[in-house]
Amino acid sequence: MNKFTHVCQYAGYLFDEKRMVPKAAAILEGMLKARSPRLSDIAREMAGGEAKNYKGIQRFLAETNPQEVLLRLFQEAAPFVIGDPTEMPRPQAKKTDYVGTLSDAETSGYWLLILATPYHGRALPCGFVDYSSTTINQEASSRNLHHFAAFAQVKELLGERPLVMDREFSYLELMENLVAEGIHFVIRLKVGALFTDQEGKRVELKIAKGETRILNKVFYRGKIFMNVIGVWQPGFSQPMWVMTDLQAEQGLAIYRQRMKIDESFRDLKSLLGMDRLMNKRRDHMQKMVALVLIAYAIGLWLGEALREVLFPNGSPKRKLYSGLFVLLKLKFSLSPPVYLKVSSSAFTSFANLPQNVRSYV
Repeated sequence: MNKFTHVCQYAGYLFDEKRMVPKAAAILEGMLKARSPRLSDIAREMAGGEAKNYKGIQRFLAETNPQEVLLRLFQEAAPFVIGDPTEMPRPQAKKTDYVGTLSDAETSGYWLLILATPYHGRALPCGFVDYSSTTINQEASSRNLHHFAAFAQVKELLGERPLVMDREFSYLELMENLVAEGIHFVIRLKVGALFTDQEGKRVELKIAKGETRILNKVFYRGKIFMNVIGVWQPGFSQPMWVMTDLQAEQGLAIYRQRMKIDESFRDLKSLLGMDRLMNKRRDHMQKMVALVLIAYAIGLWLGEALREVLFPNGSPKRKLYSGLFVLLKLKFSLSPPVYLKVSSSAFTSFANLPQNVRSYV
């Protein structure tokens, strides 16, 4: 039984130019089989000679724009969009021009800010930007501008959907930009955030264990008008505060729905080896990141369909595995007709994703 029977169908949906579809499918299937983004590993898993496959992958990357293809994975029915950064350490790449230092100011690496929509307890990626201390200096820009660039990728698709973000995004300049652009937001607060009431008096973020506190119509750093809600759940060492331009209770409910994208990052790194990307050129790295995210999305989508069959509602193991883990690592036994039915059903639902963004390959 070939686990990756329908990869070519997924590629045919995502890539418009017919001659590129079998090439894309072979590369994505090779990546899933190798569980690695390295060209040599992928080439080894593809049919034919490794050297020929390696050159074929390089030609494919030169002729395509996987970042635009990735945007096609945006789910129109999604209730919100997640924005979250992850560190990509590169300790041995001190001379690579797009690599800087990470938050510890010592480790070489760069950041990926990935945009995604929630799907089955994980996140389905639909865009990203990369940046580092080096590229920020080279471009005379800032981390904030890179964040704005990522959000701009899906701005037209957002509509009334809020962006749901963690504490890294609770800074004033971003708030001002989101308000100016009319983008709804739900953001978890950093400890010590400054709020004032309408008379300019400081509002203390204090709450007792087991309580919920709502602060409506307060100003963040004296400039941005919003609602704030705090909750200190039993068993937690500290309260959680969320700020939003929506109703406070609505913002908290949305944040609680926020899928733990960190789980997706763990899958991307532990199951697909995204943290082993070693491209010397930034544009090559960007294209490979996009391909990894596309491969992840296909594997997750097919794996979730398998998980539904292998671990139906009520199964104690249902929540133990992500769809990608089921597909790539879990040993299971399904007859070819049953597997074909499951994979065909998965692709049919995948094909219902909106085609708002056309690729240009």
